[in-house]
Amino acid sequence: MIRLAKYDDLNRIMEIYQEARNYMEANGNPDQWGKSHPPRQLLEEDIGKAQLYVYTEKGEVQTEDSIKEPEIIHGVFAFIIGPDPIYTYIEDGAWLNDEVYGTIHRIAGDGVAKGVFVKCLDFCKSQILNLRIDTHHNNLTMQHLIEKNGFEKCGIVYMEDGSPRIAYQYLAG
Repeated sequence: MIRLAKYDDLNRIMEIYQEARNYMEANGNPDQWGKSHPPRQLLEEDIGKAQLYVYTEKGEVQTEDSIKEPEIIHGVFAFIIGPDPIYTYIEDGAWLNDEVYGTIHRIAGDGVAKGVFVKCLDFCKSQILNLRIDTHHNNLTMQHLIEKNGFEKCGIVYMEDGSPRIAYQYLAG
């Protein structure tokens, strides 16, 4: 299930991002998120703007008198429909169109649940069929997932700090 994140989810969300940073560092991509990105304050802002989502599954927990099915958060991502300032300028290519699009940012899974990227992508496609995403040139895992799921490489965009990212776009049809 995918739902909007709540402030009560922040500790688990921070754990997932730490697991993702550890994975990236162990797989040759220590610079994309460094030691602390995304910061808690940014995630709080995303929650306040209703643009941070979590992927959850039910898990079983045995108590003294019954089995309960608590919700377990396995993934997190920001999803914003509308213009993204980062995507205003693109070099070494061009966007596939200039229509209204949704942007997927800061997607991460805990490594326990499988298929988190696809489930999040399916949710985003249910909202709008014109999507954009970007990733670091050292994030080979994410590049593979993005390309495997129908995104087309469009060029290079730059983050607020000036660091380059490979930009992709998905169009249904």
